[in-house]
Amino acid sequence: MPQAINNWQMDQKADLGKAPKPQYRSAFRTLASYSKPHRLTFFLVFICTIIAIAAELFQPYLVKVAIDDNLMVGKNDYGSLLVICAVYLGLSLSGLLFTYLQNNLLQYAGQSIVARIRKQLFEHITKQSMAYFDKTPGGSLITHVSSDTEALNQFFSQVLLSLMRDGLTLVLILVMMFQLDATLASYCLILLPVIAIIAISFRSFMRKTYQMARTRLSRLVAFVAENLSGMNLIQAFHQEKEQEKQFRKRNESYFQANLREIRTNVLFNRSFDILSNLSIALVTWVGGKAVLGESMEFGVLYAFITYIRQFFQPINTITQQWNTLQSATVAVSRIWGIFDVPPEVADKQEPLHLRKEDVKGRIDFDRVSFAYAAGTPVIRELDLHVRPGEMLGIVGTTGAGKSSLISLLCRFYDVQEGDIRIDGMDIRELPQSELHRIVGLVQQEPYLYAGSIVDNVRMFDETIAKETVVRACEFVGADPLIRRMKDGYETKLSERGSGLSAGERQLLSFARIIVFQPRILILDEATANLDSHTEQLIQQALSAVSKGRTTLIIAHRLSTIMQADRIIVMRHGVIEEQGTHEELLSLQGVYEELYRHSQGERNDNADKSNSRAGMIEAG
Repeated sequence: MPQAINNWQMDQKADLGKAPKPQYRSAFRTLASYSKPHRLTFFLVFICTIIAIAAELFQPYLVKVAIDDNLMVGKNDYGSLLVICAVYLGLSLSGLLFTYLQNNLLQYAGQSIVARIRKQLFEHITKQSMAYFDKTPGGSLITHVSSDTEALNQFFSQVLLSLMRDGLTLVLILVMMFQLDATLASYCLILLPVIAIIAISFRSFMRKTYQMARTRLSRLVAFVAENLSGMNLIQAFHQEKEQEKQFRKRNESYFQANLREIRTNVLFNRSFDILSNLSIALVTWVGGKAVLGESMEFGVLYAFITYIRQFFQPINTITQQWNTLQSATVAVSRIWGIFDVPPEVADKQEPLHLRKEDVKGRIDFDRVSFAYAAGTPVIRELDLHVRPGEMLGIVGTTGAGKSSLISLLCRFYDVQEGDIRIDGMDIRELPQSELHRIVGLVQQEPYLYAGSIVDNVRMFDETIAKETVVRACEFVGADPLIRRMKDGYETKLSERGSGLSAGERQLLSFARIIVFQPRILILDEATANLDSHTEQLIQQALSAVSKGRTTLIIAHRLSTIMQADRIIVMRHGVIEEQGTHEELLSLQGVYEELYRHSQGERNDNADKSNSRAGMIEAG
């Protein structure tokens, strides 16, 4: 598969560091703008965090007071000890309460921000032109919408919480340590440069490791999505083993990246564990000498050892979140990389409006030129004018520009030269939502969504009544087949409408046209994959839906467009011939050759059918 190979090559380039460096700072600055509506919530989180931390850090100090002011001096003041115990219990309960409030408030704010970003990301992707989807693998976009937004979710639920809570804990621990003994606290400050050196030395390496793992995961998902969408082709050409081999390569690549990430993470965290144990040993040795020399109280040493343990706990927590922070950083950059791509086809800031009821259906292609890639034009200075209510057939060999012509009219792409007008109005002046209400498209493979038949026909627009859907299905002849189903119109369809024949899916797509009432109807090879009986049903539905509408039909089977008002024959992006069926046959040109070829195919098929029937009779 060429796209899979291309993805693999891109993966290798990304692993080698050839991908552009993401703009982390600007991405997180943009992310901060999403937090503005939740400023009060974050302020309350900050207050709850301070109270919860203070409640926790005062507990060792209370034990120090009990040891030095009561037990070590030989007092038997049980009342004072009882008060200290009560205060200790109160601090523990307060810490629990405010930690609970802090977590819930932060989760509410974080989840709201992530939900908003996910919604905007999906909306932004749906606004992209077809050219964007031609260049971007679907699996990568799935990763952005699911995995990358989930990484953002973890940033708020884990990283931000850790940075806020554990960062404040470190500061307050240092304050308490200096309050107890400034000399011993100064010795502990020697640890800070060591911690900084370890963090800086690991940072660049860890970022590359996490970037590699995320990139390889994205490529793996893209490969799987591509294979699932083309599974019939893979099975038809017996490519299962080859695709399994390709999958194993990508899976092994992702596996190795994950192992490298885990090894880096373990090495990083264990470095701090060793440093923590060495620090406790140093404090015990220096403080123990001071206690024995009676220059320090035993309670102070106890509190100091407790604080030094608590000092490394938040550091360990922060470092354990390092991979999550890196993943979130990469995810933010990737998400904002998508946001930074403007749609190639966009509405004007002040668009014009054309009411669907007022559309007569005249279409003008004025000297239109278009190319998917520079230097290889698909359509060349094409002039085509379609009368209101006219049925226009479009035929031609593969690559003639038929489907491109339709894509330009639907404004999936914008023309490079010339204009396309509906009733004299340039379609680039219209909002795309209005244009797609005016122009209805029935494709060769109609797409059906997971949901009921009613929802598929009305495209989940609940403002359209079920009765309207039923009338539309009756109009195109789909009602009998729906009534035969177990749940009728409430029958649930799976994705892509599996379980329905191609003809049944096509009838439902015609019913959509009736429901939404477009003034211009386009059929893109809508009968190409149908048997003759089903094609007859579709022809009847076509006759019904095309009445009073300007209709453009791209036809593989010439029988579909023989009754059209006019037929154009395209070749190399230009109109080679045009006229009625009889006029084109009389020219004895390209159309006449296509017609003879189609008649030959029909005769061959008929001969094969008769041959099969004879064999059955003989059997």
